[in-house]
Amino acid sequence: MKKTIKVILAIMLGASVWVTGCSQQEASPTPSVTPPQTSTKAASTSVGEILDYKIIGIDAGSGSMLKTAEVMTHYGLDNWQLVEGSDAAMTAALTQAYAEKQPIIITGWTPHWMFKKMDLKYLEDPKNGFGGAEQIHTIVRKGLKQEHPAAYQFLDAFHWEPTDMEAVMVQILDGEKPADAASEWVKNNEEKVGKWVEGIQPVNKEKLTIAYVAWDSEIASTHVVEHVLEKRLGYEVELSQVQTGPMWAGVAIGDVDGMVAAWLPSTDVSYLKKFGGQIEDLGPNLDGTKIGLVVPAYMDITSIEDLKN
Repeated sequence: MKKTIKVILAIMLGASVWVTGCSQQEASPTPSVTPPQTSTKAASTSVGEILDYKIIGIDAGSGSMLKTAEVMTHYGLDNWQLVEGSDAAMTAALTQAYAEKQPIIITGWTPHWMFKKMDLKYLEDPKNGFGGAEQIHTIVRKGLKQEHPAAYQFLDAFHWEPTDMEAVMVQILDGEKPADAASEWVKNNEEKVGKWVEGIQPVNKEKLTIAYVAWDSEIASTHVVEHVLEKRLGYEVELSQVQTGPMWAGVAIGDVDGMVAAWLPSTDVSYLKKFGGQIEDLGPNLDGTKIGLVVPAYMDITSIEDLKN
């Protein structure tokens, strides 16, 4: 089930950031993510010219986009544009380019199914602009522990591995509905799930709302959490799909009860600084994540520094 978070517009004017790239060009309302064709390009043409100086991104205001814009400035990529879109649009453009052996640069992250389906590589980041390995944290609203102690205890215990998340993502990619993929994963991982809910007393149809962003990784984790809350602990859960800024703001003002989609300490740091005093951070639910600029392995570039040439 889904509902729209009722977030006060004035709050979100400060949280929503539209990233158009270091070139300061105004973004097109419907940016093209069709990979460029290179058959007529001269061999000496730079990768920037081949790609029209475009890096394919995801939804505006996401921590990944904000961090990528910072990195582009850090490396002096003033003539490059960061194209806004969505996770689905980005992976569609990547899949098409990969099938045609065309060059493309995307904002990528792991865990993600695309690394299982395609031979990809991160561009080296010698200035460490993206930072090192990250974690995905569980964030809940103030007062959840007192009002819904069973949910709080489970969300505090929820922790899984990148391979677990990838397994759910691949099932969804192969055609399973997210709820069905989550249900199957839970069924196949009884021991792990049992530890999450050990000693927790189920409730009788108490209502919860969990927010998430439409990234494949967060779709996987949120539906697993929803399944456990409903089938093991007796809650009625509503899922609210929003963008990153409204997700954080929704938890901060109490419109939603929590989320399992906070990339820290680097990617979502701007939202943590803005809302940190209004939420409770339960710590990581997944370790070893990473974000950066990603290209197909067949591309003859290795570093973000190469994009300046």
